[in-house]
Amino acid sequence: MTYDEIITMLEEAGLPLAYDHFAEGESPDPPFLVFLYPGSNNVFADNNVYFKVSQLNIELYTDAKDPELEERLEDILCSHEIPWEKSEVWIESEKLYEVLYQTEI
Repeated sequence: MTYDEIITMLEEAGLPLAYDHFAEGESPDPPFLVFLYPGSNNVFADNNVYFKVSQLNIELYTDAKDPELEERLEDILCSHEIPWEKSEVWIESEKLYEVLYQTEI
């Protein structure tokens, strides 16, 4: 899945979206999405990259727990056959929940 395909898929959620972060002072009101490629998990063969595998993090930020929004995002991921793991944290300094979906593409 290409960078542009990731953007198109995540735009289905109808939320503001950025790669890695919004510019300082331009962060929208929650909820919003951020995605990034934090690394890779490539497959090697014969001293070469045989198959490229990118790690993909999708971060959902909300100011209140929103199970319906999480379900909508999960449905989007499933409809695009993206397997994922989910974790959640409260960011006290920002007063936001971060729901993190981790996958490899």
